Amino acid sequence: MESQVNPSFRDSTSTEDWEHALISGNGRQGALCYGSPAGLRFTLAHEDLFQPVTEPLPAPATAAALPRLREMLATGRFGDAARAVCDLAVQDHPGYAETRWIDPLIGAGTIAVIPDRPGDGYLRGTDFTTGVVRQEWSGVVADAVVSRSADVLAVRITGTGGTVRIAPVDGVPESPIAFTVDHFGDDLVLTGRFGGSRWPGAPDGWTVAVRVRRTPESVLIVARVAPGLRPPAEALAALPDGGFEDLLKEHAEIHRDLFERVSLDLGGIRAQHLFDAGRYAIISSTGTRPPTLQGVWSGTWSPPWRSGWTIDGNLQAALLAVHPTGVPELMPPLFDLLDSLREDFRENARRLYGLPGLYAPAHLGTHGRQNHFGPVWCLTFWTAGAAWLGRLYLEHWQHTGDRTFLADRALPFLREVAEFHLGFAEIVDGRARFSPSYSPENDPGRGRHQATVDAALDVQAVSALLQGLLEITRTLGITDPDEGRWRRLLAALPPYRINDAGELAEWIDPRFPDNHEHRHCSHLFPFLYGGDPAFEEDPALRAAAVRAVRSRLRWWLSEASDEMGYGLALLGVAAAHLGLGEEAYAALERISEAYWRPNRVPTHNRDHMFNVDLAGGLPALVVAMLLRSRDVGPDGVAHIDLLPALPSAWPTGSIRGLVARGPVTVDLTWSPGSLETVLTSSADRVVRLSHPGGRQALRLSAHIPHEISFPRFTAPAAGL
Repeated sequence: MESQVNPSFRDSTSTEDWEHALISGNGRQGALCYGSPAGLRFTLAHEDLFQPVTEPLPAPATAAALPRLREMLATGRFGDAARAVCDLAVQDHPGYAETRWIDPLIGAGTIAVIPDRPGDGYLRGTDFTTGVVRQEWSGVVADAVVSRSADVLAVRITGTGGTVRIAPVDGVPESPIAFTVDHFGDDLVLTGRFGGSRWPGAPDGWTVAVRVRRTPESVLIVARVAPGLRPPAEALAALPDGGFEDLLKEHAEIHRDLFERVSLDLGGIRAQHLFDAGRYAIISSTGTRPPTLQGVWSGTWSPPWRSGWTIDGNLQAALLAVHPTGVPELMPPLFDLLDSLREDFRENARRLYGLPGLYAPAHLGTHGRQNHFGPVWCLTFWTAGAAWLGRLYLEHWQHTGDRTFLADRALPFLREVAEFHLGFAEIVDGRARFSPSYSPENDPGRGRHQATVDAALDVQAVSALLQGLLEITRTLGITDPDEGRWRRLLAALPPYRINDAGELAEWIDPRFPDNHEHRHCSHLFPFLYGGDPAFEEDPALRAAAVRAVRSRLRWWLSEASDEMGYGLALLGVAAAHLGLGEEAYAALERISEAYWRPNRVPTHNRDHMFNVDLAGGLPALVVAMLLRSRDVGPDGVAHIDLLPALPSAWPTGSIRGLVARGPVTVDLTWSPGSLETVLTSSADRVVRLSHPGGRQALRLSAHIPHEISFPRFTAPAAGL
């Protein structure tokens, strides 16, 4: 019996533009499925297929100049400090005379099928629960899926025969590539060989093997991208046997398990649908590596920002919903990537600042060296990258309770990150100073410079790092020789600043005015995760954070903004953490209206640039409106808030399978007159529960669901 394909949406858009394609993927390989009855196209990509274009260089040797750079920054010569780094870099290596980028994630090739029976009535859709993309017309049905179990693209076309071809993706590569296509009857193998000036360790090319099998009723295509050069016959022989149904069944069991961990019901509104679409994209683009800027899809030789991994907010947004939506197995690929780049991070710290520990640059790809910076985008001054990534290790622990991970992976990484900051932060009159500094990617001078000192993010990320280390050692019952140094730096961190407008300032140093007309909101970092006790203990500080959210949101909701939708998602998450339900909802509505195409893939700007950051950001925003939790300490007590930012537009709804820090699984059902929840903890624990109707403490037994209802629940009133 054939498995059923139930598209989660239907659309009549036929297109020759890969950016408007429907997507299927297993994380390692991705397929863009598009075309029309006149011709179907399946453009393949692979998570490891980066074209070697720009040779990685050692980070510039600026450590000896640090005192001079700090003097420039102290005396207000911010642009001079940034330009001095560029001058030193060129002296170090002439390759720094031009901006250096990471290598681009490229398309592997496009399989084209020219049907014998074109027609009309074209429809397409994606089944989020299985990953099958369907295109159909006039009795012809083409189903495509990228199998997790077999690691191939499988396409079954029924109702017509057709000609199958393969070719490189459209356009011209940035450096030469030699292509060959070998034919073995109906079977095909495309080989791409990288040319140009390659360096030791650079890849040599890739193959795409395509097997075609025909029956009187159908055409079956099975294809695989393999980085590295292989003999064509060998690449074909490595393809699995079996029909479409067998490949789909094995894959769908794995994919469905991940996708159905969480289910949201808001009455079928667009936010509910995009919640599912976003989760589908992140699941489908997480393999042995995390999603790049374009997930695991590319139909070009020159993707924006080379795709890769941008860690000053983009990657964090893409992964923000992974833990609370119950798919923690999607996180180790990030940790594996960071492990593979660890030596580059160490070398960055040594060359840039003369320090031990880890320094992670904003752009990661085939290497982790700090190569990308300039006189305005002075990214060598951004030192908070590894500390921000360290928070994701803590998130994994908080949402899984995995002590082995905590001891073997989290603690070693966080210790090395802390080692850098212990050397980098200057203690002046009992206060830590962070110079140079950089608040991604904001410019307090509005076009003059981005070089600064004492960005609030530096203080926040280092505070979270050090507090996390102390929690880890207490939880594991160990004593670390650096514990005293951690505590001294933690005690020396400066307090947050409230600016003249009563807002949480983006820089501790009062020389820098806030610039709210900006896509980033990095100084709201604590509200993306478990919060910061400082804001709970000081009502004035919390009120300042609320004002900062509202000030930045005003710009985002104006027609002046047309950038980086994931930044609006992060702003919305911060609003939800602060209990601003209507503000969070306003952010969600703007994202839903402006940043999603009919193919159910988000864009970076409004209807511009295929990009998956929002595929993680939008679900994270929805979750943040329904559930908030704080970090669990060694006492094991979980602090959980239900419906912390429920908007008036959602008077009724339910969600199943959320995971609060603890971990505690949370199911919620609400209506204007009641709130019901089921809490299930992985261990015996006390839960301090808050909800719109009040607070109470519960004692949960491990793995036993605890049901509770609140009949006096009152829905929120409207108003922004």
